[in-house]
Amino acid sequence: MQHLIESAGESRRPAADMADLAEVIRTLLAVQAGRDTRVRLGGNLFDVVITSSGPQAHGAAALMDEIQGRCGPVIEDPASGRFHWLVPPGSSTRWQPHTHAVCLGSPHTITLPPLNRTTPPGPYWFRPPASDRLVPTGPLRKALTHTRPEPTPHTTTAAQADTTT
Repeated sequence: MQHLIESAGESRRPAADMADLAEVIRTLLAVQAGRDTRVRLGGNLFDVVITSSGPQAHGAAALMDEIQGRCGPVIEDPASGRFHWLVPPGSSTRWQPHTHAVCLGSPHTITLPPLNRTTPPGPYWFRPPASDRLVPTGPLRKALTHTRPEPTPHTTTAAQADTTT
C-alpha cells in the first residue's frame, strides 16, 4: 500500500487551496457553535464596509431591506458605534473613497459573533447572515450617500490594523 501512495507522487498531495477551504469550514463551524471567531477578510468569503451605527446607518439598513427583501449580513458593535456590512470579496479593491464609509479586505481580519447573538451586549448580528447573500456594494453605496451615517469611521479605522468587531 505504501508503495502505491509513494508512486502517486505530486497527485497525492492536497490542492493548495484545500488548506484555505479547511480554514473557512472550521471558522464557520465555530461561529455556528456559538463562539466568537476571527476570520481573514478577502479571499473567497467577504470584505467589510464600516460605517457608524447611528440612526442614519439604521436608515441605510432599512433601505437595503427594501432593495434585498432583507438586508444581507450586518454586525453592530455598540462599544465602537460601528456597523460592519459584509460585502462580496474583492469589493475593497474596487471601492472608491466614500465620505461616510470605509471598505476593508485582505490582510485585515474581523471577529464574527456567534450566529445566535442577535442582541447586545457585545457585537451582534443586526442583520443575521442568509446563506445566499452578502450586501451588494452598489446599492449600499447609494444608501449610505443618501443617509450619511455620522460620525465617519475614517480616522479610527485607519489607525487600527484589524477590524475588531
